[in-house]
Amino acid sequence: MGEWVALREDDGRAYLVHRVPGEVKVKGLGRFDAEKMLDGYGIGDRITVGQKTLSIVNPRLPEARRNMSRRAQVIGAKDAGFLVSWMGIGVGSKVLEGGHGSGGLAMHLASVLGRSGTLISVENRNEHAEVGSANMKRLEQVLPEFPDWHLIEGDLASSGSVASGICDDLDAAIIDVAEPWTVISEIVPLLRIGGRLACYCPTTSQLEKSWDEVERLGLIVEWSGEMVERRWTKASKGGVRPGNQPMGHTAFLLISARIASEEE
Repeated sequence: MGEWVALREDDGRAYLVHRVPGEVKVKGLGRFDAEKMLDGYGIGDRITVGQKTLSIVNPRLPEARRNMSRRAQVIGAKDAGFLVSWMGIGVGSKVLEGGHGSGGLAMHLASVLGRSGTLISVENRNEHAEVGSANMKRLEQVLPEFPDWHLIEGDLASSGSVASGICDDLDAAIIDVAEPWTVISEIVPLLRIGGRLACYCPTTSQLEKSWDEVERLGLIVEWSGEMVERRWTKASKGGVRPGNQPMGHTAFLLISARIASEEE
């Protein structure tokens, strides 16, 4: 099948290249026969392609994300990393994501679950599922370990029975749909006791309705808020200062946990 490599610029920009015979077009680099161009080069070498001098590296999640196709807006590293950490998602976890989109969150999840983990993605729009699936299939060829991944094309509200047929219970569920409060009741029974459910809410009204619903269903809200990103740059006359990018609010996060029922 040929291996995937990443050609990395010194500033971090990278290009995924499939090392197989035949001409390919790589956006930002042009057209070339990857097998011929890379002949005699290996991981860790530098190579010149056109006007660019690049390092050849093993691709991982950052390189895959930089080269992913996008149709729906994706959950970025800022929010995905926080969710993975706070929700205790790791090797062997069983996770459901509602709203697969272009696969941005799923790519983060796949990178930490390992081959012993299970990831169930649900997407009700075929055009989004197609893009997300392509990104995940390429990631599977890039990562050294990839989870047992299932893509359910349909409404999250009616996907519970399919998900329960894939695994007995879930360690975590992350919901990124327009009205998360309408589907939470379908997902909660799939969670193990101690399992966590998160809602990704672009607006405060979505956050409030989701908060009310998880509490109505007996879950405990462990954390709610926003992750704000502020990048810094080196000043031309020395020192460092905040960059010119805007403050990085993307969405409100709600993380809740399923607890055991009270003793009778």
